[in-house]
Amino acid sequence: MKDAAADKAYGEEVESALLDAELFLKYKSPLRAVERLSAAIRRQPHSVRLRESLREIAASAGQNEEAARQCLALASLYIEREDFDTAQERLLEARTLDPRISIAKGLEAIRRARRPDLAQAATAAAAARPPRPVTFAGDLSVVSIFDAVQVIENARLTGALKIESGGSVSKVLFNDGRIVGAQAGAETANAALRRVLEKTEGGFDFERAVQDFPVTIQAHSNTNLLLDTLRELDEEKA
Repeated sequence: MKDAAADKAYGEEVESALLDAELFLKYKSPLRAVERLSAAIRRQPHSVRLRESLREIAASAGQNEEAARQCLALASLYIEREDFDTAQERLLEARTLDPRISIAKGLEAIRRARRPDLAQAATAAAAARPPRPVTFAGDLSVVSIFDAVQVIENARLTGALKIESGGSVSKVLFNDGRIVGAQAGAETANAALRRVLEKTEGGFDFERAVQDFPVTIQAHSNTNLLLDTLRELDEEKA
């Protein structure tokens, strides 16, 4: 009975906040709607409906930073629900709303949630060996590939990110911070990148290059490319 009463109160509070926000919008007061929803979210932080409403209203009102924050929070909630496609959409939207945001942690969370077998293997491998010192050459159990890509992109570096894992060496190639190629054994381009993103243990280092690499991977952005590759890996597993 107590749980039922709590659920009822929770539902009523969410509905009340959403109705109030709609009323504020009707009378051209989007900032009041944002304030009302923000207050409700502080009490109900796991409500997807409240956060989705605040995301939409904040974006419409030009409050891009607030909308981006809600996108990141929603991505985490969707990952918990195993709705990975929507989580990816919210991550991309957050990056669009505020280019300063790093979504590397979100990408890594999606990968680990989609591939728990890889996460377990990484944990076991990390426990079996001492960690490598982490600068820009690091340990994948500490710094994910996504974080490394983010650093390279932000610094607009040209060079090769080399990953040593399980006795094999693979590379991701960058021109001015953009992924343009990959090598993994006999595989190259997108097929090689899929193999690289499966790696969650081992070490990496980045070596700068003087000249650009030939372009074998075409992508509008590193983020879109990585998300598309994660989807392909998920389809391969299925």
